[in-house]
Amino acid sequence: MNRYPLWKYCIIAVITALGILYALPNLYGEEPAVQVSAHSGSIISAETLSKIEAELVAAHLDSKSMSSESNKNALIRFYNVEDQLAAQDLLAQKLGDNYTVALNLAPATPKWLNLMGAEPMKLGLDLRGGVHFLLAIDMNSLLEKRINGDIRNMREELRRTKIRGAHVSSDNNQHIIIQFQNSEDTKAGMKILKLNFPDFDVTKEGNLDKNQLTLSLTPLAMQNIQNYAVEQTTNILRNRINELGVTEPIVARLGVDRISVDLPGVQDTARAKEILGGTASIELRLVDMSHDAEIAKQTNKVPTVSQLYNYHGSPILLEKRAVLSGTSITGAIASVDEYAQPSVEVRLGGGGESQFYRVTKKNIGRPMAIVFIETKLVPHVVAGTTKFTAQKRERIISVATIRSGLANNFRITGLTDSHEAMDLALFLRSGALPAPISIIEENTVGPSMGKDNIMKGVHSVEVGFLCIIAFMLLYYRFFGLAANLALFLNLVFLVAIMSLIGATLTLPGIAGILLTLGMSVDANVLIFERIREELRRGASCQSSINAGFERAFSTIIDANITTLIAAVALFALGSGAVKGFAVTLTIGLITSMFTAIMGTRALINLVYGRKRQVKKLSIGI
Repeated sequence: MNRYPLWKYCIIAVITALGILYALPNLYGEEPAVQVSAHSGSIISAETLSKIEAELVAAHLDSKSMSSESNKNALIRFYNVEDQLAAQDLLAQKLGDNYTVALNLAPATPKWLNLMGAEPMKLGLDLRGGVHFLLAIDMNSLLEKRINGDIRNMREELRRTKIRGAHVSSDNNQHIIIQFQNSEDTKAGMKILKLNFPDFDVTKEGNLDKNQLTLSLTPLAMQNIQNYAVEQTTNILRNRINELGVTEPIVARLGVDRISVDLPGVQDTARAKEILGGTASIELRLVDMSHDAEIAKQTNKVPTVSQLYNYHGSPILLEKRAVLSGTSITGAIASVDEYAQPSVEVRLGGGGESQFYRVTKKNIGRPMAIVFIETKLVPHVVAGTTKFTAQKRERIISVATIRSGLANNFRITGLTDSHEAMDLALFLRSGALPAPISIIEENTVGPSMGKDNIMKGVHSVEVGFLCIIAFMLLYYRFFGLAANLALFLNLVFLVAIMSLIGATLTLPGIAGILLTLGMSVDANVLIFERIREELRRGASCQSSINAGFERAFSTIIDANITTLIAAVALFALGSGAVKGFAVTLTIGLITSMFTAIMGTRALINLVYGRKRQVKKLSIGI
């Protein structure tokens, strides 16, 4: 009754081996490194790597290794933080503006483990270090954009319904004031506006005789605008940071117009601000064929309706009014065209598609340009303090002749390389920020603080683990030893699963691990005490072992499931530190049920199950 078949031992052995394999990378730690990234139009070639190596040797900076997974990124590892910091300053100066040099922490996992997909756990901001920002959304700019858009729509709607001569203006972007020519137009306009613009309250008291209406956004509309701005900005920041390679960022809403951003592992604050503040989009504009671009460049006289650009070394005039903007784009995928050149497949759906089709159909045979607009937060020092200002750069990436009316899907070509195509697709997918953001709070958590927290957390786990081991050995003898081995296996499985699923370990998560270890032993205590009861009743050793595991099973399952429900609720409803605690607790509960029941019984069956007659159990009785 206390024998496991061979196949069960094989399954347990395989699971244990996999657990050890995927938990192993966490023993290797991280190494200080410098990451070099090339901007659009630049690459990291073999000559670039040779230049980097030569500069480091000349400065007597000893690098551990240098690798380049693509022609856009290179990673240089160092033996200590001092050389890392010195190398970052040196390379930023020597490589110039075409490259971004950022501090990084690179996992020291051996290649043979990486080939098997084994990677270390991601550490949270409190353990690994990084930067924390509190961002504020400029709601006034958002409100101004909304009011100006509604003013244009109201003018078009009034003209469409044959109400002529109505003057539509705003009052400091708080109200929209419409002056009509007569009372009939006022009454008709009121009905039209109430029907087509339900987000506005129409005020007529005291103004009806003057043929004037005042419109203001309803409280619900104001709340919806704020919610949209925060949610859209949060999603855009989260998507862009994720796709740009910052692991496990925490982007969360705080209050009405605040967003909290935590970037673990980012040591370079300037690089973090560049990631947060940068945004990009495109505009499609018609080429101005009625003016000479060369003359405009020579005389420095550009028509008011046009804008002068440089394209492949030659001047070109584009109309200022965009035929289509990036806000109309709902999807973008990097691909290659029929000539194997990088391109971006664009899908529309955000509005303006019908107008885009009408304009392109009307201008068949006329060239149209795609303008890439990029905005970045650029650092500059003022009175010893680093300030960041938004810098906008525009360049033409493609000029093509319109062959037919363009519908909801089209292709962007003329890109320099596949990396630029992927970046453009990323920016178009994530979209432009709905309103400007500003950094109102900034905190940097150094890696030394992370090391202290990790050390204290590991020490707490070690002390708790040793106390539990000592108690179980003294109180339950061999059965306690089996429970301790299962307890160690539970810790290995927990770490392995967190590494596999990419969960982030935080300081509260370490507390969850310690609690899980105690609860795991609690299951074995229930089983062992049940065995003791059976022995006191005079039952045989074999039947006592079987009864202990079988009859305590339902109690263990019930206790763990109720705790698991609470842990899931903490994860679903909590945030930040609460979620970090809930993650380790949830995973630990699942692994403990396997190790405390199957793992412990496998060891006990291996020792006692082979014996036909057992006169005494080493269980402290």
